[in-house]
Amino acid sequence: MEYEYAVIEFKFSTGVHFGNGLLNNSSEIFHADSLFSALYIESMKAGIEDKFFDLVKSGKLLFSNAFPYKDGVYYLPKPILYIKRDDENISSERKKFKKIKYIPVDLFDIYLKGKYFTDGVELDFGEFESVTKVSISADETLPYQVGIFKFSENCGLYIIIRYENEDVKYMLEDLLISLGLTGIGGKKTSGLGKFDFKYGRDIQDLTKLLERSGAYYMSLSDALPMKDELDEVMINASYLLEKRSGFVASEKYADEYRKKRDLFVFSAGSCFKQKFKGDIYDVSDGGSHPVYRYAKTLFVGV
Repeated sequence: MEYEYAVIEFKFSTGVHFGNGLLNNSSEIFHADSLFSALYIESMKAGIEDKFFDLVKSGKLLFSNAFPYKDGVYYLPKPILYIKRDDENISSERKKFKKIKYIPVDLFDIYLKGKYFTDGVELDFGEFESVTKVSISADETLPYQVGIFKFSENCGLYIIIRYENEDVKYMLEDLLISLGLTGIGGKKTSGLGKFDFKYGRDIQDLTKLLERSGAYYMSLSDALPMKDELDEVMINASYLLEKRSGFVASEKYADEYRKKRDLFVFSAGSCFKQKFKGDIYDVSDGGSHPVYRYAKTLFVGV
């Protein structure tokens, strides 16, 4: 089946709080499973949650983690793969490259070939700040700190989507419009995470990476193969594992605020000798309905 690719750019009108396990800190990106959960909630409001779920589970609609863009340049995660550099004795350059988190798409192949470059090595997409909030209860008032990330001008996040046809694309647009007003990430009731979006234009280099074959395939989201895929996928794989957890955002799930079951997944940037489908997993834990975590992915050939 033929699929289309597109890039969707998020321009945030407010600061964001993307969970990294610490309330007083924030990641600069959101993950594909968080986006799926947020979109699923919006699809429930529109009464199309079954349609949305089936499209994603079947692979007719897939999306990546969010990655940064700056001044029109898209960045990809650094592959979790050993790459021999041209001159291993250049200690200063080697130290810089170890700190790289993201690579400009137009320099991605140069990186894979072991070449050093200076553009895009030291990046600044925005700044972190800590804001004091107040928790009010019947007995006392307690201050607490919330970590917020604010993107610089001409900076933001983008996702890559793969979709079956224009109808699927239009449905996603409607859900994103609704989500942009609600906000994505934490502390939305404080006005954080609101965004506008648009489609990226110059994505030819990115599309080539998505469609090409490679000795390895790099995952663009946190993903977990299905049970019958796992043994083959693990052969000569190069990866990091990441624990995905969090609380259930549903008042109908239980009488009290409940956590999702932890799910260990391969981090974005993990590299495999072959592609896999992954799945949407039920991470509910004793509540009244399923709770879904997206663990599917797109790949680029490396």
